Amino acid sequence: MVEDKISENIEEYLEVLYRNGSNGEQVSTTQLSKDLGIAPGSVTQMLKKLENLGYIVYTPYKGATLTDEGMKIAQKITRKHRILEKFLTDILKIKEENVHDQACEMEHTLSDEAERALCTMLQNPDLCPDNNIIPACNFDFDSCQQCYSQKDFDQVINRKFNLLSISELTSNAEGVVSFIRGSNELLDDIAELGIKVGCNLKYEYNDNRISNHYLVTIDENELNIPIEMANNIFIRI
Repeated sequence: MVEDKISENIEEYLEVLYRNGSNGEQVSTTQLSKDLGIAPGSVTQMLKKLENLGYIVYTPYKGATLTDEGMKIAQKITRKHRILEKFLTDILKIKEENVHDQACEMEHTLSDEAERALCTMLQNPDLCPDNNIIPACNFDFDSCQQCYSQKDFDQVINRKFNLLSISELTSNAEGVVSFIRGSNELLDDIAELGIKVGCNLKYEYNDNRISNHYLVTIDENELNIPIEMANNIFIRI
């Protein structure tokens, strides 16, 4: 698999845009300036560059939203950062106050192959130490079990579309279940609810999250999905 090299600066911008607007929300220049510690004028110049590259849609004086291509890159770098945080915390026992900066330094050089190996070693984590969702991998598998069965990384191909977990959805979202993450046991529990890749899913209201459950409609059937499942059921967006 050949990996396209994108500058660390661009990845940082897209990562912040994703963190603040993963559902297509417009992120203001002020917010980006605050998060990145960069002057607003410099942020504006970079946003214009990112728009020319096709990574964002920029509206002067209002902010920016990620395009599909920008989302793909942003999810990828965010995933690497959060998996590294998990690795540094759980395996290397790095001090909590140092974990974020260490992950920031490492995320830009972590290969896709190494990311996959870390994910396998950590048993497909769904949350980073800060309890933020770890995005799905961008490999073209329906489940982690399919990933395990492909031993030769050179034969792994990238998914052509982006995903969001149920836990990341906002009001009036719908799509097709396209990836389910986790152990065989978790996949079996999800399958018992009648949820599988290819099902149509609708999530109507933010206040449908009650007592750590999400009320969703799967192929016309209403279901209460526990949050530990919702974190690992991804729909195509």
